[in-house]
Amino acid sequence: MDEPRTAQVNRKTAETDISLRLNLDGQGSCQATTGIPFLDHMFSLFSRHGLFDVELKAQGDVEVDYHHTVEDIGIVLGEAVKDALGDKLGIYRYGFFLMPMDETLARIVLDLGGRPALVYRVESQERLVRDFNIGLVREFFQAFANTAKANVHIELLYGDEPHHIAEAIFKGFARALDKASSIDPRQEDQLPSTKGTLD
Repeated sequence: MDEPRTAQVNRKTAETDISLRLNLDGQGSCQATTGIPFLDHMFSLFSRHGLFDVELKAQGDVEVDYHHTVEDIGIVLGEAVKDALGDKLGIYRYGFFLMPMDETLARIVLDLGGRPALVYRVESQERLVRDFNIGLVREFFQAFANTAKANVHIELLYGDEPHHIAEAIFKGFARALDKASSIDPRQEDQLPSTKGTLD
């Protein structure tokens, strides 16, 4: 690969104003300012463990709720990944990871094959990390799957502490996405599909 695969996405609505720059072939650097400290933390984990370079700035109506900002950042990340992948020639397409985090174990499996779907099986008795409801993690990944046209399966095999659960999911997702988006040297000029398209 000659040039890093990058994308710049800007999205502004009546509820949020978001800009995101993504380098799929980065070193894991992250600058995230979303107005939601816990989400900033999740993006730093995502960036570091996927070795993605991320510059994210978001302003949203967080005084109302975090929902709009979290969901719209998922949309923007999905658009950025889709744009950065370009024609998808040579990618592995599939990625999966089992991520342990103390008492927690999460399984993330994804397919960048152009068919959007989310299966999210995460249950936790405790849902709050300070004022962040980890139920919003589902909304983030639903928005990502729809926009990136990715098939994403996220399952909590076990775990109790909500911070650990969210962290395992974001780290595992980063590792799975890194694998799926990486170039397979055996098929650099081919699409990983018998249909001849990944749209």
